[in-house]
Formats: sequence, structure tokens, C-alpha cells
Amino acid sequence: MLETLSIETLEAIFDTLPVDLTFVNGTDTVRYYSRGEERIFRRTPAVIGRKVQQCHPQQSVHKVNQVVSDLKSGKRKVAEFWIELKGRRIYIRYFPVKDKKGKYIGVLEVTQDITDLQKIKGEKRLLDME
Repeated sequence: MLETLSIETLEAIFDTLPVDLTFVNGTDTVRYYSRGEERIFRRTPAVIGRKVQQCHPQQSVHKVNQVVSDLKSGKRKVAEFWIELKGRRIYIRYFPVKDKKGKYIGVLEVTQDITDLQKIKGEKRLLDME
């Protein structure tokens, strides 16, 4: 039998991940964001309950709507892009979130600084500590 995790434990897990998470529900409302110490795009509690379209510059809202529409409809399984920000390479991906019956329940945004990952060469094994 699986152990049930508390909300606090789940939040601690999400906050520990080396990515930023933001969940937008099926009505395009921001419902969650991870609170890691080094978030790439800062969030405040005021974003919770806001429509995702209100969290982006007006000139890009049509793109946000298209991505959300494509994920809702199943046209896309993922939407991804990357940008340069303050000398860092930022990788942003959006995934449709579905319940156990396959019903769309929202979008998960995953943002990650991949600058250092792009520099990895060769191998480093677990016990090859420096």
C-alpha cells in the first residue's frame, strides 16, 4: 500500500526540485506555484486565483491562448520554448494535466535554467565526488 503524503510534504518536494512549477486549472486560473528559493520568474501569492492571461503581457496573450487551447484539445502533448535571460538559457515547457480518466484538468508550466546542463560532457558517476 502506498503511503499518503501530506500537502506540506508535497509542497516541500516541489520546492526542492531544480525547476519552477506553476499549475493553471481547467478554467485557466492559476492555482499553484512552487516556492523554490531561486525561482526564475518570481511569483507572489496575488497570482493565485488570477486568469493566466492576466499574468502575461497583452501582446502575448494570443500566444498563451493558443498554447492552452492546443494542450486542452490534445493537438499538442507539450509546448516548449527557450529564451536568453540575464545571460542564462531558460527552458520553458507546458504539459497538459489529465485525471485518471484522461479528462483535461489544467496545464503545468515547468521552467528550468539549463545553462549549466548544456555544459555537461562525458560521465560523472555517483561516487565520483570531488
